[in-house]
Amino acid sequence: MTQPPDSPPQVFASVGDAIDALRDSGLRLSTARRLVLDALFDAEGPVTAAHLSRTLSLDESSVYRNLELLEDRGVVRHLHLGHSPGLYVLASENDVEYLYCERCAKVTAVTPDRLDPVREQVRREFGYTPRFTHFAIVGLCRDCSG
Repeated sequence: MTQPPDSPPQVFASVGDAIDALRDSGLRLSTARRLVLDALFDAEGPVTAAHLSRTLSLDESSVYRNLELLEDRGVVRHLHLGHSPGLYVLASENDVEYLYCERCAKVTAVTPDRLDPVREQVRREFGYTPRFTHFAIVGLCRDCSG
């Protein structure tokens, strides 16, 4: 089972800023790592390692190694939607949490404050403080449950 990284999110305005910060931290910037970073900055949302591997013509194990390193550095985070493979997205100042329909695969991104009442109920009832940034809330959307 994967563990969320302990590194705080590192948010960058551009791929150039991310590259400079990684180099300043002593990290070598290989061609594969640069391609992965470029692709993540160009992506419109979370992407799979397999998608990056195909579009960048890189070995999937290389993509995974680079994503893991970037996640350890706080540049990237990964999440799971239902039974799908892990998805990777650039870290952001404003976390997003997800709802996932297990029937139609609709994904709804919500700000954490909108799920605070649910979080508070779980905290009161069970003593846990849930986070939905790594694993989405899975169920049926309004269209599929009606």
